[in-house]
Amino acid sequence: MPDVGEGLTEAEILKWYVQPGDTITDGQVVCEVETAKAAVELPIPFDGTVHELCFPEGTTVDVGQVIISVNVGGEAAPAPEAPVAQAAPVVAAPAAPADEDGEPKGRTPVLVGYGVAASSTKRRPRKAVTGTAQAAPAATAPAAAPVAVSVPEQLNGHASAGAGARPLAKPPVRKLAKDLGVDLATVTPTGPDGIITRDDVHAAAAPAPAPAVEAPAPVAAPAPVAAPVAAPAPVVPAAVSADARETRVPVKGVRKATAAAMVGSAFTAPHVTEFVTFDITRTMKLVEELKSGKDMAGLRVNPLLLIAKAVLVAVRRNPEINAAWDEAAQEIVLKHYVNLGIAAATPRGLLVPNIKDAHAQTLPELSASLSELISTARDGKTTPAAMQGGTFTITNVGVFGVDTGTPILNPGESAILAVGAIKLQPWVHKGKVKPRQVTTLALSFDHRLVDGELGSKFLADVAAILEQPKRLITWS
Repeated sequence: MPDVGEGLTEAEILKWYVQPGDTITDGQVVCEVETAKAAVELPIPFDGTVHELCFPEGTTVDVGQVIISVNVGGEAAPAPEAPVAQAAPVVAAPAAPADEDGEPKGRTPVLVGYGVAASSTKRRPRKAVTGTAQAAPAATAPAAAPVAVSVPEQLNGHASAGAGARPLAKPPVRKLAKDLGVDLATVTPTGPDGIITRDDVHAAAAPAPAPAVEAPAPVAAPAPVAAPVAAPAPVVPAAVSADARETRVPVKGVRKATAAAMVGSAFTAPHVTEFVTFDITRTMKLVEELKSGKDMAGLRVNPLLLIAKAVLVAVRRNPEINAAWDEAAQEIVLKHYVNLGIAAATPRGLLVPNIKDAHAQTLPELSASLSELISTARDGKTTPAAMQGGTFTITNVGVFGVDTGTPILNPGESAILAVGAIKLQPWVHKGKVKPRQVTTLALSFDHRLVDGELGSKFLADVAAILEQPKRLITWS
């Protein structure tokens, strides 16, 4: 397991894309792993034949442990009867050529999005390897290569490497195909240069329901449901019988990290939550006008976009709300920039990626950033860097039909805004009771650095802007 960086020391093997005896090539992906930050794929920098998978799916493996061994000597190695959890004859972590002393050199396999980080694990000297498939004849392989990681030519997780070119598709499309059980090799591409698009995958899946997700072993973590963009639902391991009275779901990866972060935040920062209910009808009308305008053509325009813009204007009017508490120095750190976090529900749990320097973006730029952030999170491709450095967070519970809530602060931030459902309700407007679009906002803040006056002013400003959206201009 390569060094994942970001202070992470372990990763869970979600899916093996290869089996012993499969032929692999440089650059293929052998498995998908999940860390406490995100799910990523591991590529392999070697050509060869898979000798052994050292851990089954669902196993959490420490950095530096051997996870796969590969025969690079030119002759296929006999496949073992079953994977075992013992160290393979050659170390997989520093997947790079080794010198005579066994020290790794050259490139190192890394988790996508983490950058290169050299592992401290060393490969055993070649002379210690005896009676294994790794000891290729000296005439064909002068030095045994360390184990690496990779996936079959047809990168969909259902077949071993075969003849023919690997289908061309972007990572989110491959993830969609895997979730829907579609073999990319059978899909007819319609994109430029023969690239398979989302529509191609959906078209291939349309004639019949997507195959059920392969049942994991009882110890395996539950796999994401086969909905590519749906909010997460409780996943029950397939091994559980229909008449079972209880189900135990292991807490791993992102869910485990989120749970720890929320506990730390709830019992460290003294939370205060305030609420405001108001008429958002004018903002809803502005959303419809912007949708038909030329300036926003091709961009996603929805209430969240204008709520985000209102938050940025309110932060400019109340800059002290955009701060953090430095416990070690006993100081309040005021941020002169806004990295706007958007809480996103994904099949793996709650993620909070943020838009860097959102305060400096125009409305069209903010719309494009929001669309990219949400689609990336739902496709499971959010990088650790995208979730770091947030200064203020918005969570939209209204999409679930919820009126309001008391959100917990994202660690390291001073405030979080929950947006409730927008509903048609009777409301007094110009002295008469009329049906109007009404919503409720809830602001939770850290009372160590945000007092009641500041929190109230900020929340009132956000509501005032959304009640009279022309203030987006007059207050900017």
